[in-house]
Amino acid sequence: MPKKLDLTDKLEQYIINHSESLTSVQNEIIQYNKTLGDQKRLQISISQAQFLQTLVKISNVKKILEIGSFTGFSALSMALALPPDGYLISLDKNLEFSNKAKFFYDKANEKKIKQIIKPAIESLKELKDSKQIFDLIFIDADKENYLIYYDTCIDLIDKNGLIIIDNVLWHGEVADNTKKDKFTNIIREFNNHVKQDNKVIKHIIPIGDGLTICIKK
Repeated sequence: MPKKLDLTDKLEQYIINHSESLTSVQNEIIQYNKTLGDQKRLQISISQAQFLQTLVKISNVKKILEIGSFTGFSALSMALALPPDGYLISLDKNLEFSNKAKFFYDKANEKKIKQIIKPAIESLKELKDSKQIFDLIFIDADKENYLIYYDTCIDLIDKNGLIIIDNVLWHGEVADNTKKDKFTNIIREFNNHVKQDNKVIKHIIPIGDGLTICIKK
């Protein structure tokens, strides 16, 4: 028995086919994103969405903060797993993508999502000033500000709450010492920062482009 699997496109499709089915609107978002060319990479993977939904359900999460929503696939996926009294606040500064996400939320009749459309750093300061506390925070936005987002979110998460960060393996390039470009180095620096943070228990999960799961102590 091999110690690891090569997760080919064919095997990933098999996993998707034998997991819980997506809703029609989730599938519609995926198909729409495929029309956006290179920007489609901003969408989390289906496996990541299913994993986030599972975490929301088993952790009894009620209050979610998302930083970076693109066209709404991740927010809708998590919101669908929330209980009726739960809610999700989605932060994104891109008006065009946010409007498209709102179209999909309305089509899914999903009322638990609140959008805030402006730079996330401003919104995070306002949430912190108003003493908002969340059960789960998902970070998937501009990589240059990952450190700021993470450090601010530590004060916005409840004890035993989850901070989840996407793209931490950066196409596998973080482990390739020949890769020294700006964004690879940004992710390396971020990963080192989280590793050294004693306020959280942390693990990297190799699904999609890599998720770091942090549990606040």
